[in-house]
Amino acid sequence: LTCCNLRCTYCDTSYAFKNGQKMRISEIVAKIKSYNTPYVLITGGEPLLQRETTTLINTLLDGKYLVSLETHGEISLEKVNPKTKIIMDIKTPSSGMCRGAFVKNIPFLKSNDEIKFVIASQTDYFWAIQILQQHSFLTREIILSPATAEKDQPGTFPAVEPVWLANQILKDKLPVRFQLQLQKVLWGKNLQGI
Repeated sequence: LTCCNLRCTYCDTSYAFKNGQKMRISEIVAKIKSYNTPYVLITGGEPLLQRETTTLINTLLDGKYLVSLETHGEISLEKVNPKTKIIMDIKTPSSGMCRGAFVKNIPFLKSNDEIKFVIASQTDYFWAIQILQQHSFLTREIILSPATAEKDQPGTFPAVEPVWLANQILKDKLPVRFQLQLQKVLWGKNLQGI
């Protein structure tokens, strides 16, 4: 969904800051239905900046869809239907948007939710470990994903090689998942609206 109140240095969806197409919830549901899949991931930008996001989520859940919501965690999750799987993308220091506002949403996270850290530097890696040690997350679904520098990103950041991050996770025996952005591997870096 269009709109984001953050400007992360490594953002790869800056097209979602302002552009977009206005659609009614019924139109969105019809579009989703055309894909014939039971799974829906709502992402952005920051989906919770849209006033009707919770209504969309409830409509999809009523339609028996399995719904995941990817959020940076700064907007309250209190009104998000608990049947929704939350994927909280906690902003690391290299993002330039590391403000700690996610903390207020920790109580709303469930055991099947996910915590994601985009790792763009060694500092980010060790910072993420520190955050995991400082907070009691109910979920054990923790994802570390490498940020690699690309053209047209809003800012600059150190970047890490995926192999460095994978090796570091193995070396430190972290109970986390390593995740590449699969859509970029499969369809390239410029595809929008998957």
